[in-house]
Amino acid sequence: MAKPASRQQLIDYCLRRLGAPVLEINVDDDQIDDLVDDALQYFQERHFDGVERMYLKHPVTQQDIDRGKATAKTPVGPGVVTSTATSTTGLVSNWYETSNYIQVPDSVIGIENVFKFDTSSISGGMFSIKYQLLLNDLYNFNSVELLQYSMVKSYLSDIDFLLTTDKQLRFNKRQNRLYLDIDWGSQSVENFIILDCYRILDPNNFTKVYNDSFLKKYLTALIKKQWGQNLIKFRGVKLPGGIELNGREIYEDAERELQNLKQVMTLEHELPPYDFIG
Repeated sequence: MAKPASRQQLIDYCLRRLGAPVLEINVDDDQIDDLVDDALQYFQERHFDGVERMYLKHPVTQQDIDRGKATAKTPVGPGVVTSTATSTTGLVSNWYETSNYIQVPDSVIGIENVFKFDTSSISGGMFSIKYQLLLNDLYNFNSVELLQYSMVKSYLSDIDFLLTTDKQLRFNKRQNRLYLDIDWGSQSVENFIILDCYRILDPNNFTKVYNDSFLKKYLTALIKKQWGQNLIKFRGVKLPGGIELNGREIYEDAERELQNLKQVMTLEHELPPYDFIG
């Protein structure tokens, strides 16, 4: 099938590209399954079409609050790690890690932002400056010049930025934990935390992933490399008719194809890295 829409169809397509069924592809089914997983992982972690930008919400639970407030003296859950270290001077120092994290789904591979916890007197609540400005000055659309209103809003935003700092967050996709350095004691149950994140596309739900041109080429090269790897030990063996297997050549040819594909990924399909100055 020229347009694979399932895992098996993708495998069959790649094997046909390598010569099957005219040629026997000496690769075990379990090896092919591993290569498909490797190809999908590379595609989802590096290709911009392998992920989708999502807004996920999480209701704060009492367990989240208790875990976020926990310290080394009152450990709650497996997230608190305590250890004791002895320095060269003989002094003993205690180190601990707080457990102020929220478990995120395995499919989330990157978090851009957590929507702001707005608790400032400038923009939050009925008695906030923003609310009073709208209530008293904008009772009709002709009461305030739009330029003046825009300047006031910018000024209030500057004050809010200075007085209400953005909350810090830490995330690593290998942990599946979002650490929020906030005052967990001020959080309430059932308040929602909104994540601006990137989630991998599940090919079982979005079958067009199997038909991606890069994925098909990359998986074909991986199977070809494994084919050559399997045949290397038969180097010099003569087949009927005088044909000699050359697994080394197949392996090296696949290696060159993979290097070219990885370069194409970096130049054409991968988001450029951020520039850090300083």
